Amino acid sequence: MNATNGGVTADWIPEYGFHLRKAGVQFDAIRVDGDAGRRLADLMEELVGGEPGPVVSESNGRRGVYFLVPPGSTAGRPWPREVTTFNSATGRISYVPVPALGGDTWPLMWRYPPTRAGRFVHTLILFNAAYALLS
Repeated sequence: MNATNGGVTADWIPEYGFHLRKAGVQFDAIRVDGDAGRRLADLMEELVGGEPGPVVSESNGRRGVYFLVPPGSTAGRPWPREVTTFNSATGRISYVPVPALGGDTWPLMWRYPPTRAGRFVHTLILFNAAYALLS
């Protein structure tokens, strides 16, 4: 699978629908559910002056917001209790839902789609924003 967005190629983005991707390979992720996740996404946009990196939103269930960060950057950090981490730390396997860039991907959608290869949400800014918002 290979998806392109404005000239950016990312083999972890499905061509259609959505797929689960193993965390810790191409990226780690954190999830914050509900309105708190949406507020955190808005805060990240404000802090970085625009697009904060790839962020996926769910439209049903927990209404989770997934922030995709560089692989290996979530483990060992004391995230707020409202944050769920997805990584490949020792003894752990977790998967992150990733929608296609277009077409029917319900209940997932890109709040902020990937803009260039290797561009992810900045983990330290996200970590500090999560503490500021959720504490």
